[in-house]
Amino acid sequence: MHGNLETINSIFSKGMMIAKKPIKCLAILAIVFSSLNVFAGGGEKQSSDNDGGKVNTKEEIQDYIKHHLADSHDFALYSYTNDAGERKHVGFPLPVIVWTSKGLKTFMSSKFHHNDDGHVVVDAGGVKLAKIHSKIYELNEGAEHVAFDETHHATNAHKVLDFSITKSVFGILFAGLLMFLGFGSLAKGYKKGAIPTGVGRVLEPLVLYVRDEIARPNIGEKKYKKFMPYLLTVFFFIWILNLLGLTPIGFNVTGQIAITVSLALFTAVIYLASGSKDFWAHTLWMPGVPYLLRIPLALIELVGFLLIKPFSLLVRLFANITAGHFVVMSLIALMITMKGQFGAVASTGMSFVLATFIMVIEVLVAFLQAFIFTMLSALFIGMAVEEHEHDHAH
Repeated sequence: MHGNLETINSIFSKGMMIAKKPIKCLAILAIVFSSLNVFAGGGEKQSSDNDGGKVNTKEEIQDYIKHHLADSHDFALYSYTNDAGERKHVGFPLPVIVWTSKGLKTFMSSKFHHNDDGHVVVDAGGVKLAKIHSKIYELNEGAEHVAFDETHHATNAHKVLDFSITKSVFGILFAGLLMFLGFGSLAKGYKKGAIPTGVGRVLEPLVLYVRDEIARPNIGEKKYKKFMPYLLTVFFFIWILNLLGLTPIGFNVTGQIAITVSLALFTAVIYLASGSKDFWAHTLWMPGVPYLLRIPLALIELVGFLLIKPFSLLVRLFANITAGHFVVMSLIALMITMKGQFGAVASTGMSFVLATFIMVIEVLVAFLQAFIFTMLSALFIGMAVEEHEHDHAH
């Protein structure tokens, strides 16, 4: 039965690859074209000049890329100039949920619109709030405007506890919804027969791949099933968010250090909590080693499991995704920075070719980073749950 499923999945996978190659190419081209348009249009947060928010200079490009990589309380989709010469920005706000000195306050982020001084103070039920560098601050009692020092830090405001639905939170919820619908369809497909239909037929080869190529070899035949829910969740969660990050909407969830830290901590808690007695015995009091060396070796092992392994997980994912976004946005910016030397047509063509090439690589990286994170998580879990064989000859 297992062999038949593998044969069916192999045929299905090859068929899907052949049928969807033109679709993938068209999708990548559409993404790059959209990114070019969005970048050329700019956003109201990237420029402080009276140009309606267009991105024209090197400094504005750098600010735009930083804004794209950072989290935000709203979505800025694209900008355009109407017939009257006015610059219009298209997007939608997100809910702001903050805990202030006077309790919980909620409102839509559209209240934080920009004016001449760049900041607006929002009166939320007797509390004055302002958004500075994408962070929400509460003004001190009696203050009506934000005061800054020479380094542009607020001197009469303090941060609040922010529980807002930001772009990253929205992306996490959206990815969770897609996973819920996709795996729900897969479960319903198995109820109807041995071979699922619809979306389930696309998910099944990936589920089998995680099981047979990641979980079984690294955790072992006896215990891999216990950790399959987590491994599947983290694999599809990272993969979907990485793909969403390639769209012009502006998602960069896995490029946020807080997200990668949380994922790494989940893995660390799981392998530390699941560690067998044999694992802890070999870690804290290594057998077959001189007694004088056991204590320093135990310290090294503890530092490795508590700090180095989680750190390697979070930095690898964060650095690769952030670097990928930065490179793509920088290549798209060539059409602006090289417009004077090569002309608009040549610089746009060069930018398009390079950005398309990197975007194709990023599609592979999106899967590769999900695979690596899941593989390392399974490897660390397997090291913790492994049972060593004790014999007199050892």
